[in-house]
Amino acid sequence: MTVWMSEPDVGEQLVGVFQNPRLLLGIPLAIAGAVFMSLGAQYQHRGVEKVEQLSGSDGASGLSIDQIKRLLTRPSWIAGTLMLGLAIVCQLAALSQAPLIVVQPLGAIALVMTTLLNARVSGHSPTKQSIRAIIACVGGIFLFVTFAAIYAAEKKITDIELFTILAILLVVIIVLGGGWLILRHRMRALFYVIGAGILYGFVATLAKAVINRIEAGNFEWITLVCVIALVAASAVGGYFVQTAYSSGPPDLVIAGLTVVDPLIAVLIGMVVLGEATAAPPWVLVIFGVAGAIAVWGVVGLARYHPQVISESQDLGITRGSDGGTQNDPAGGSDRAE
Repeated sequence: MTVWMSEPDVGEQLVGVFQNPRLLLGIPLAIAGAVFMSLGAQYQHRGVEKVEQLSGSDGASGLSIDQIKRLLTRPSWIAGTLMLGLAIVCQLAALSQAPLIVVQPLGAIALVMTTLLNARVSGHSPTKQSIRAIIACVGGIFLFVTFAAIYAAEKKITDIELFTILAILLVVIIVLGGGWLILRHRMRALFYVIGAGILYGFVATLAKAVINRIEAGNFEWITLVCVIALVAASAVGGYFVQTAYSSGPPDLVIAGLTVVDPLIAVLIGMVVLGEATAAPPWVLVIFGVAGAIAVWGVVGLARYHPQVISESQDLGITRGSDGGTQNDPAGGSDRAE
């Protein structure tokens, strides 16, 4: 009989989780990271838009070296980068306190904040459909994290588990790199968002593994390889995100990341790291339902995003405070760069 079918063990696990102050601290740290991620995405998107205007070229098929250099001088992009740095610090701190399957789903809160911020900046009021999508996203995440906080279990990460994660990451990098080299001129934001989400899912997993090994005093050569892989995946994922910003609103980019990143990290946490071994079958069903609700919410937000609907003229939405075409949100934000 497996561990999760033993009622006494589950009961002990429940008590242990609720009395664990580290897990309770990890949740607010993860939420703080999501807030900084949202703000950072908004400011970085402004910087990319401004650089595209100044360079006179579209970066949707990949930012050029010149555009990357220009980004390094944009105040808004630098501010966004600093905020994303704070988001990373908060996430790492959260990962040091709580299991991966508890921390990562909370990043989707950045989607809600980014949507509201972008609505204020661009002058596009949220539609009823987009509000329902936001509620579904937050509700699904809340349901998932509630049960994950009760049943998630941490254990020492073995060398075999690290080898498995690194091997899967190598395959992913080969596939993404090959696709980018061959089809880069035909790929749009969707490819870059999905690619970045996958890589960031591995980044979070590797960060959790490195923290686990350091706390256990096992900083060996394989831990160093994990650090190198983490930095490389972060760099490539960051490039993909900047390229995706040139093809759409920042909240749509965040929407894709908040689906793919937690999905990859949670799957690795449950399948490879065994963080859900204490959960009974009915809780796994709840995990699946909660995840489906959150994904439905993100997909709905992408579909009924007010800016996308307005620009496609499917629905009339007032732009700015006076409703006129002269009030160009992009132009206004660029002048504030």
